[in-house]
Amino acid sequence: MEYPLKGGASVDDAYFEKLSDAAAEGDYPGEPGEWLVRPQGRPKLCNEDPVSVTFKMPRSQYDALSKKAKSLNESRSEYLRRAVARDLGAIA
Repeated sequence: MEYPLKGGASVDDAYFEKLSDAAAEGDYPGEPGEWLVRPQGRPKLCNEDPVSVTFKMPRSQYDALSKKAKSLNESRSEYLRRAVARDLGAIA
């Protein structure tokens, strides 16, 4: 199988086998690079401590909410956060 890479090149299973065999013998090609350490967990949504909000709604609203969020390729939470921010922004 062939796997396309970001720069336009591609590698295949034979390439991975070759790397695997070399690594098994302690041979790692290339030069060691700098380790990049990223923060663990989800990215922050805001600069404040988040709180959870839970409430009930009629099933028909829940279904409509789910459908709308999906049509925008968002989670329900993302959609609701935007809707609340839009509404509160209009008040403030």
